[in-house]
Amino acid sequence: MCFGVRPAAPVSPQASASQSPPPPTLRPSAPPASSRTRGRPKGSFSQHRRLDALRSLLTRHPTGLTIYELAAELGVTTRSLRRYLGEVRRELDLVSVRAKPGGAHVWKLAPGEQPRKVEVRRTQAYALLAARRLFEPMRGSTLYEEIDMAAQKLLGVARRPGRGPNAGVADAGLEERFLYLPFAPKDYAAHTEALDDLFQAVADLRPLTCKYHAAKDGKEERITIHPYAMVLYKDAIYCVGLHVQKGDIRTFLLDRMRDTECSTQGRFALPPDFSIDQYYEGQFGIFRGGEPRRVVVDFDARVVEFVKTRKIHPSQRLDDRPDGGVRLTIEIGDLTEVGTWVLGFGETAQVIEPPELRERVRGELARALARYDESVPGAASEPALQPATRPRRSSAGAAKGRPTAPAPRGGGSRSGRSK
Repeated sequence: MCFGVRPAAPVSPQASASQSPPPPTLRPSAPPASSRTRGRPKGSFSQHRRLDALRSLLTRHPTGLTIYELAAELGVTTRSLRRYLGEVRRELDLVSVRAKPGGAHVWKLAPGEQPRKVEVRRTQAYALLAARRLFEPMRGSTLYEEIDMAAQKLLGVARRPGRGPNAGVADAGLEERFLYLPFAPKDYAAHTEALDDLFQAVADLRPLTCKYHAAKDGKEERITIHPYAMVLYKDAIYCVGLHVQKGDIRTFLLDRMRDTECSTQGRFALPPDFSIDQYYEGQFGIFRGGEPRRVVVDFDARVVEFVKTRKIHPSQRLDDRPDGGVRLTIEIGDLTEVGTWVLGFGETAQVIEPPELRERVRGELARALARYDESVPGAASEPALQPATRPRRSSAGAAKGRPTAPAPRGGGSRSGRSK
């Protein structure tokens, strides 16, 4: 499985202005049939959640549980549980044995399914916990719950008292003070089922069918994807995979997927030469282009520090300019995002080449300026400034040094206007 976090394209200076529920405990006896929940529990109860619930339950009971005990723990009927076991046995190695001669059958994990312990130091736990907020856009999905469960286990390690002279401060709460701050993250609360289907398809190498809304022509068609990898880029979720109908590898945005369905029968083979890192090598952003092209941008002295302190692209070359600015030269395959990135610098950046990128940026700036030349419907016009006037005084008022009437509204000097 490939699951990568795609580093976001550099942001311009202007642009850069739950705990999971506790595990169930074994009850001594099953509740009466009338009080049991029939069928599946309420809420999302996907395949991954079933596997995790059953594995957690049987891990805590290595000697096994009867089908009645399992049904009571999971809150389903025995009939539903038998169907449930038939589904998860395709993914989880379970065995059914008699606890004792003549006794009831119990279900337990096969030896190969027993969990393996991983030793993690406090520093390692803190480092992993610091990155957990990368996955906030996935909140509400089963995938997020899996990540959150792992984070809670790491949290227990991080809060464990240290030992020795370098133990650090107990309960310092460092995991809450090491923050990843996303910029305008997406909300996938309405796409949790699609996200779970996509993750399962990537993890299990299963075909994914969906209705996909194309960005270029706006058409929606039902397609089949062999998803090779998931990519988190600028807090949006993408999938890189084979478009079966078109026969080529493409990048798909999760937001444009609808009515997703992960195949439960077929599988596909991941190409042995596919690498998500190599797929994006030499690219600028999430979109993949053809042959690398030379891009040259001049930056004003006001943003030199911002440009020089960032790794904008692996191929970048920076040359100082006589006026104190800097010239950036890169080789990239797709020009889609570099134009938007340059526009974020406003007047402090100028595209030198290629000509089509220069013309595109110039056109965008011209159209943006034209919009500010238009009147805004419904906007109140600002009152014209009037020259400052001194209030007139009556003879009596002048004698006492005070005005006989207040200054006219809208008068006063320019410096006295509210900001």
